[in-house]
Amino acid sequence: MTFRNELREIVRYRNAYLLAFSAAMGSIFYGWDIGLIGGVIAMSSFQESFAVDKLSTSAKADFNGNIVSILQGGCFFGALSMGYFSGKFGRKPCLIASGVIYIVGSAIQAIAGLGSSAATGLSVLYFSRFLGGIGVVWVNYSAVLNIAPTDMQWRIPFIVQIVPGALFTFGMLFQPESPRWLVEKGRYPQAAKTLAFVARISPEDPAVLVTLDEIKEEFEGKHKLSLWQQFKGMGASSVIANRCFIPALVMFFQQWTGTNAINYFSPEIFTGLGITGTSSTLFATGIYGVVISVGLVLMFAVESFGRKKCLIVGGIGQGLTMLWIGGYSSIHPSGPIVPASYVSLVAVYLYAVFYCVGWGPVPWVISAEVAPNHLRTISLSIAIGVNWLFSFTISKITPIMLDKITYGTFLIFGLMCIIMAAWAYIFLPETAGHALEDIHFLFEQDVIVRALQDAPLGRLFIGKKRALPVEELKKEMEANVDQKSIKEDSGKAFDDGGASVAPI
Repeated sequence: MTFRNELREIVRYRNAYLLAFSAAMGSIFYGWDIGLIGGVIAMSSFQESFAVDKLSTSAKADFNGNIVSILQGGCFFGALSMGYFSGKFGRKPCLIASGVIYIVGSAIQAIAGLGSSAATGLSVLYFSRFLGGIGVVWVNYSAVLNIAPTDMQWRIPFIVQIVPGALFTFGMLFQPESPRWLVEKGRYPQAAKTLAFVARISPEDPAVLVTLDEIKEEFEGKHKLSLWQQFKGMGASSVIANRCFIPALVMFFQQWTGTNAINYFSPEIFTGLGITGTSSTLFATGIYGVVISVGLVLMFAVESFGRKKCLIVGGIGQGLTMLWIGGYSSIHPSGPIVPASYVSLVAVYLYAVFYCVGWGPVPWVISAEVAPNHLRTISLSIAIGVNWLFSFTISKITPIMLDKITYGTFLIFGLMCIIMAAWAYIFLPETAGHALEDIHFLFEQDVIVRALQDAPLGRLFIGKKRALPVEELKKEMEANVDQKSIKEDSGKAFDDGGASVAPI
């Protein structure tokens, strides 16, 4: 497809892109805080405002873990509660409500400590970060460079983070409700209008009606399941259990890449690599943010590789760079910059690129694709809850690990990256190129054979074994359904015929 044709397609489906962009603005909340809080806690003005500069090294590490991880605590409870609220009230109202809560939390963070003691202000800051969780690096660098080291130096980044919350909330006001939620509630005409709006076609268009029927088929007999019924349904069969377990597992893996260790505590990490001075460390952190942006662009280029290959390449790349950083830190724990210091700096940036290629965005895609449609609410709620739980855990223990076991922190994360790449290679079938309604065929039988069949050089391990193509499995299922219908019709005809015979 030429660039002109691609541009034409984008214009044609602009409603879909606007919808995706509006919803994706919610991810900026998290990304903004990642870049913001690591720089803020490194500012001397912030440390003086809350008497952090008077703490011991271990106490400061514990404080940094608390102030960073409290947001993940709010996210954890928000993720678990959103499963219920989004199922009851719809996706759109809950997204708007989360945007409002985020704005309120950001505003409270910006005014924390005004007219109160350091202890009281710190309590307010903890609460507001927790509240913001339920619901950026260049800003930090500019604040350090251009603003005197007063309270406003660290308050301004918190004030600025209200902007993405406002944009997200405003954008969602004009977007339609989820068609799957509408079908689940039996509101089929509205679901058709939503599908038509996204594709910019008529609700009576055959493409809309076919898609609507496919969604109805997924929910047939299951659209009134309560959360408890969905929870019990997760163990209905080994296939269903596996599909419900994978979203939580990939979210667990995502956090154990150690990305939050670098995202939140990059100023301390860059200092350990020999970059000194607050402005220098924040500048290096800003470059890291730019690399992440470049990596996200690269993600679109490699999307054609498929989910599986992205996870494998990303995991191996992150693992090797983490192991290098750990090895460098063990040999050069402190002292002047040496040539290997620059290699380590590049390794940090390459780590970010590999994260954006694989274990950054892909777990979210895998979770949404693999989770059974009729159990999507509970499956994704648990998966996102796991994500935030271990985001909280990693954020809490990382500064303590950096203080206690130093370079061992990077070695642990590096080893975990290699393990998750191996899991993706052996156990995860490729989901790209399959319709959402056909994903379940990938897990019906011969899952490991199919996964190795989809892996680079994986056929060396399975010999001549092959998993049945999805198209053949679909034909088998349709044939079984037809045979069942014939038997039911024959049985009914026999009963009707028997009933018409007069007794002797």
